[in-house]
Order: sequence, then C-alpha cells, then structure tokens
Amino acid sequence: MSDDRQAQVAALVALLRRPGARWTEIAAEVLAEGSALPVLRRQLGADETLFADDPMRDALDAARTELQAWAADGIGIHTLLDDTYPARLRDIHQMPPVVFTRGALAEDRRAVAVVGTRKPTDQGIGIAETCATALAESGITVVSGLAAGIDTAAHTAALRAGGRTVAVIGTGVNRYYPAGNRSLQNQIVKDGLVLSQFWPEAPPGKHTFPMRNAVMSGYAAATVVVEAAYRSGARMQARLALQHGRPVVLADSLLQHDWAREYAKRPGVYVVSTANQLVATVDHIVRQIPDSPQALEGLPRLVDL
Repeated sequence: MSDDRQAQVAALVALLRRPGARWTEIAAEVLAEGSALPVLRRQLGADETLFADDPMRDALDAARTELQAWAADGIGIHTLLDDTYPARLRDIHQMPPVVFTRGALAEDRRAVAVVGTRKPTDQGIGIAETCATALAESGITVVSGLAAGIDTAAHTAALRAGGRTVAVIGTGVNRYYPAGNRSLQNQIVKDGLVLSQFWPEAPPGKHTFPMRNAVMSGYAAATVVVEAAYRSGARMQARLALQHGRPVVLADSLLQHDWAREYAKRPGVYVVSTANQLVATVDHIVRQIPDSPQALEGLPRLVDL
C-alpha cells in the first residue's frame, strides 16, 4: 500500500471511528472533496488549534495500527476512493464508505443474487439449488447472504457446480453467522469472496441485515427471489433492487403471495418457471451490461428493458 493511499484509508477509518459518525454523510463529504484527509481535519477542528497536527497525527496513527492488523490477518480493505472498490456499489444511495473482504476479488460483471427465506420448504431448496447450479454452469457469479435456508442452498450448489459465489454478510468478516455455516464460509473464502460493510469483528444485529441486503442488491446485476413471505429480507431485497434499478426475477411459485403478484406487474420484474427460463432471462439481463468496467455504474437503465 503506497503512503498516499495508506493516509487516505487511515483518514477514512478515523472518520468512521469517531463517536456518532454518520457513514452516509461521511461518504458524501469524502466524495465531494475527493479526499478523506481534509474532511478529517475539519471534523477534528485541527486548523483551529495551536498544535494543529497533533489530533490528526493521533487519529491517523490509531487508524494505521488497525489497518496493519487487518492486513496481517488477510483482510482486504476497499474504500470508495479505491479502484478495487466494487464499481456497482457506487451507484446506490446506501453506498458504504468502505468494504472488507476475505477471498478473491473479481470484476463480477455477471453476478446475480439468489435469495430467499431462512425457513424454506423442500421445494424452495430444490429451486434454489437448481437456479444456482444453472447460473454457475453458465459462468455467472452467484451472490447470496450466507443465511440459513435458501442462501445456504444457493452458495452450496454454486460451489458444487464449480462456479464462483460471493457472500455478502451481515456481520464482520471475522464472524461466523449462523455458526453452522462456519465451514461453508471458509470454503467461500477459499473459492470465492466474502464481503462485508461492517467492522471485521462486528456482531449480527437487527439493523445489519437490512443494510446487508441493500449492499447485496447493489453488488449484483439482478436479484432472483426463490421463496419469501411478505415480512422477509428477500422481499425487502427485491424492493431495494427495483429502487436501485436492478431487475428482479421471481420464481413463479411466489405468485401465491399478494406482494409477488403486485411486484410482477412492475417494469424490470420477470417471472420464470424453469431453470432454462431463468438462465435465458439472466442472460438477457447481463448481455445489456456494458463491457467497460467504468460503465458498471450505469446499471439503473436495465429496468427499462
């Protein structure tokens, strides 16, 4: 890490570590400045003190210590000022200022989220496995949230098919939640990517999973909902995906629910009944994505197909 980048990342971490820090506001300020350093200096009031450099130096030194520990632990740190930051996340209102990763980064231009309930039926598990397998065999990255149920089935099927899978999690990357998915998470780190917007040691919380769903929706080019009740994170992600301008694909078995029938009428929503239809629909979606990595931030127009 160059000295300049290290200073920028340290400044952003120091900003985010300040008591009461509002991450979305900090992201907006840093983007407007094009640098985290002047934003940190203003917040510390360093220009108004006799020893202007002391609070900056102390804050940056503390942040650098954390960065060194994370790097030594094999954790990737990607800020909104870095080229390694996932391009699609720059396009959503809930853009996190920093994401932490374990595993292998990739462009993941052809990435599709497969999500659903934590308490699925056998039919739902079968649909998730069939979908994830078909997507993986077509060279499409399968994204999910590493939760019990549909998420676990999707990740497992993608790995079994020899495909790439990305887990966007609602805890820090040093946590295992649920505990029963510890070996699956480790396998994804080995063969894919685990990504989080939370500090590496952050525990799960009621607020973390809706935030995770927003980032998962932003990371993926489209979201496939397999099985979900009205009050589910998967339905929430479908709503977020449409807000982000990402297409949504619904398994036709969902049409038993009022919310799914209402969503099916919206632009950018597709209903499929077979794995072949799913792959054809996703292929139609991903073929609209520009080849240039710099153009990945323009995905909202996909809902107008």
